[in-house]
Amino acid sequence: MYDVSELTRLPNWPLVLKVAAIVGREGAPVLVGGWVRDGLLGRDSRDIDFAVAGDGIEVASRVARVLGGTLVPLDAKNGVGRVVLSASGQTIDLATYVGTMLDDLSRRDFTIDAMAVDLREGESAEIRFVDPLGGLDDLKRRVVRATGESVFAADPARLLRAVRLAVLLDFGIETQTEARIREHAALISRVAGERVREELVAFLCLPGSGRSLSYMDGLRLLTSIIPELEATRGVAQPREHYWDVLTHCLKTVEAFDFLLNQGEWPYASLSGEPLWSSEAARYFDAEVGFGSNRAALFRLAAVLHDVSKPDTKTVEPTGRIRFLGHGLEGAEVARDVLGRLRFSGREIRLVEAAVRHHLRPTQMGWPALPSRRAVYRFCRDAGEAAVGVVYLSLADHMAARGPNMDPEQWQMHVGISRSILSQREEAPARLSPLIDGYAIMKSFGLSPGRRVGELLESVREARAAGEISSRDEALALVARLLAAPASRDQNQDRPRG
Repeated sequence: MYDVSELTRLPNWPLVLKVAAIVGREGAPVLVGGWVRDGLLGRDSRDIDFAVAGDGIEVASRVARVLGGTLVPLDAKNGVGRVVLSASGQTIDLATYVGTMLDDLSRRDFTIDAMAVDLREGESAEIRFVDPLGGLDDLKRRVVRATGESVFAADPARLLRAVRLAVLLDFGIETQTEARIREHAALISRVAGERVREELVAFLCLPGSGRSLSYMDGLRLLTSIIPELEATRGVAQPREHYWDVLTHCLKTVEAFDFLLNQGEWPYASLSGEPLWSSEAARYFDAEVGFGSNRAALFRLAAVLHDVSKPDTKTVEPTGRIRFLGHGLEGAEVARDVLGRLRFSGREIRLVEAAVRHHLRPTQMGWPALPSRRAVYRFCRDAGEAAVGVVYLSLADHMAARGPNMDPEQWQMHVGISRSILSQREEAPARLSPLIDGYAIMKSFGLSPGRRVGELLESVREARAAGEISSRDEALALVARLLAAPASRDQNQDRPRG
């Protein structure tokens, strides 16, 4: 670790030399940034960054052609191109540097990213390491330090990147850099939503990142990114809650990480929580959008799940505090926040569903176990978010009670969660259907339309409740529904706010 010569022993070093040879001496290739930093830490990065004297996109095009990769122009104005090697999943970024190599390094964000390997002479017995700003010393001290006073004003996206780097590497942020982040935090609102999303998602994908959200809030960054959260600060809750609304939301993310085996929960000794499984790991690790997975999006949902409590807060004459409908209103706020940050439609739907339905698991039957019909309706309504909502509900419970956890209530909540997850596995939606729309239309002389869909849904729900199990029983149910006056089930399980 920290031995510069060890860079030549990393698995990617042959590829580095191959790219340098393609660029050629006239292109003055310099290996920079995260690959050098990670290599010195003994981490082999799949992403390789070069600074070159020529047009980065033109050079990247040449590299892509020789290596059989795909060219992705990242920034035409500043000459930044990317080569994606699909076979290995590696990426090579090539950016034009202006002036000298030292000028380029001095304009970088943090000292640990302002180290370079000069490859202008090609392969050499002695590696030419360049470190004008003391990055290696900061690497040894395990600190993230800005390269200068204007770093954040030049590119406010670096405000969020500083925190992400600190969490990724388990480093601290240098005191003066920390002060500059607080001073310039509001500048993050000037950054394009796409770039904020990219940094935020990369941060939230890090295991255990929940514990750093409070730190991010202390740096004034969190509410600069999501101003809607500021109204939740200091908002009192019912006596069952240990923390105010904003602190509760941040603690919910920490509790969520604990349930994912990615963090600690020091506030109460818990038992009966081992819901984690290889299937759950696959569920939360699954990619949803570019760079995002379900775990990251549910961390974001945990931050936002009570965002509308200030707007829905009422105090009854008895002094009881209530937040009726905050899940429904919060889902709309979550949709607006993620839309502003340019999340994809699927990402938005997942977080919106999580916020909307986060109360459902305990509303389906507390203290009794939920019925098969209730579980079916929950899974139908929550869709892709259903499993994650079960975990979010448990995390919400933990962050509500804090050190005042009632063991009996916790055991009931864990039992409900297990019941939902096991019934979901047995849900008819995961089995072949008893009948389809064509069978209904043919048997009862109906035309295609909404009514056929409603009848099919009634069949699926009755099967989930254990009321029917065969094609004949399904057709008999449809016959009874068509003969009966149109009505809706008044006992439908739905969130109560």
